[in-house]
Amino acid sequence: MSAITVSRALREPARVAEETRRAVLRAIARLGYVPDLVAGALASRRSRIVGAIVPTIAGAMFADTVQGMSDAVHAEGYQLLLGAHGYDLGAELALVQAFIGRRADGLIVTGVQHAPATRRILAASGLPVVETWDIGRRPLDMIVGFSNFRAARAMAEYLLARGYRRLAFISGPLRAHDRSRPRRDGFRAGARHAALVELHMTDGSDMRSGAKAIVELLARDPKVDAAFFVNDTMAAGALMECTRRGWPTPGRVAIAGFGDFEVAAAVAPALTTVRISGYEIGRRAALMLTARLAGKEVSHAIVDLGFEVVARDSA
Repeated sequence: MSAITVSRALREPARVAEETRRAVLRAIARLGYVPDLVAGALASRRSRIVGAIVPTIAGAMFADTVQGMSDAVHAEGYQLLLGAHGYDLGAELALVQAFIGRRADGLIVTGVQHAPATRRILAASGLPVVETWDIGRRPLDMIVGFSNFRAARAMAEYLLARGYRRLAFISGPLRAHDRSRPRRDGFRAGARHAALVELHMTDGSDMRSGAKAIVELLARDPKVDAAFFVNDTMAAGALMECTRRGWPTPGRVAIAGFGDFEVAAAVAPALTTVRISGYEIGRRAALMLTARLAGKEVSHAIVDLGFEVVARDSA
């Protein structure tokens, strides 16, 4: 087997037969060989690395998206490097600089709000970039996501159609650059003909915070009959706290979430929520990026995957 065949099997697997690629991988495993990827990147100007930046790797929020990215880039012969910025735009800038400095071939980032310095560096880098989990009219390059505003508005309209009249929106810290703000604005727009209470917890957006929030909400305004949480994790925490206290859901208060995470169908009563396809967001973003790296034209730079309000027993 020639050296060039081995090189192609490692760096451009689509250009060799599957049987040949497997033979190369078996030989590598037998010999314990580790390719010098730095030398290869210098020679080819390609690292075969895609950098992905998400706000957090804690909990289920972005797990499906990361899995979708990983599956797609690996199928195209790339490796995925992951960074989390903790909802800090300064940390996002540092990660962008680190990935570019390490010769990532392209980047997938979360959201459409970035520090001005981040936007300048990405524009100057010439790398293909895909933004995810939102839809903006002026993407950095390409974008795959859905409208957080329209999704939250649809949930408010659903709750009103079910007869609820005193609604609440509950989130963690309301940052200018994450998806909580457009969800809040969308819910406001949909609930314009109803009474609306807002509660923004300062200690996070996890189950514990959700449990604390529902108690605080009903102590502040006992007449609230439906609460929409910014994600399913908070909503599930609230629902379990209601069960613990003997408050019937939706008899005492209806509860709805966002994301359709695995927990949404597992809790009792099952959680009404907004379904978005995190996996498909990640997969499509990675396919668009690798297509661009292969020199192919990406026909649609903005891909809106939409959403669905999923009605279950909690609301």
